[in-house]
Amino acid sequence: MRVIDLSHTIVSGMPCYPGTPGPLFQPLSSIEEEGFAEQLLTLSSHTGTHVDLPSHILKDAFSLDALGIERFAGKGLAIDVRGTPNRIISIEILQPALPFIRECEFLLLCTGWSRYWNSSDYYEGYPVLSSETARWLTGFDLKGVGVDTISVDAPDAKTFPVHKILLQNGTLIIENLSELQSLLHRTFIFCGFPLKLAKAEASPLRAVALVDFLDES
Repeated sequence: MRVIDLSHTIVSGMPCYPGTPGPLFQPLSSIEEEGFAEQLLTLSSHTGTHVDLPSHILKDAFSLDALGIERFAGKGLAIDVRGTPNRIISIEILQPALPFIRECEFLLLCTGWSRYWNSSDYYEGYPVLSSETARWLTGFDLKGVGVDTISVDAPDAKTFPVHKILLQNGTLIIENLSELQSLLHRTFIFCGFPLKLAKAEASPLRAVALVDFLDES
């Protein structure tokens, strides 16, 4: 089995959603002085590759505590939506993959936008689901929807409609994924395990795809 890393490295100066502070790393001890190395990490729950829970957007909705670890792993499907017309992912674009969407648990949308990571272009112009498409996806038994962009909503969104539609349905949102192009036309298991944080509305996670060697092309 091959493990494909779908996560961005957490590092000072990394891209973060506008207004979100970047991660800080402060040394607490060193091998030279204390005999061991330790550092203090300060970071937002939405740092890097992360998962959004319903309590991120919806008042009195469930947080991370409500979910078992099995909720963060399952059969994945990556769909190529690069070059989407008008940068709106419509139902028509996803319709050809309907039989596969019905069978998957995590739908990952490969927009190709991760190529702009560490560039100002990463923050704008990325493809997003239309509200109609988001509602259509809630009709499937999906555990989560993942994207290789900074948000599932457009950068100028004020009310975060796609977030609300998916999270009201209990569908998890995974943002800032990478390397999704390597999963196209493959079967795989998606795993995105969050930190075990109390009452968290989101968490950084290490997202990976488990690909069977027999499926290697």
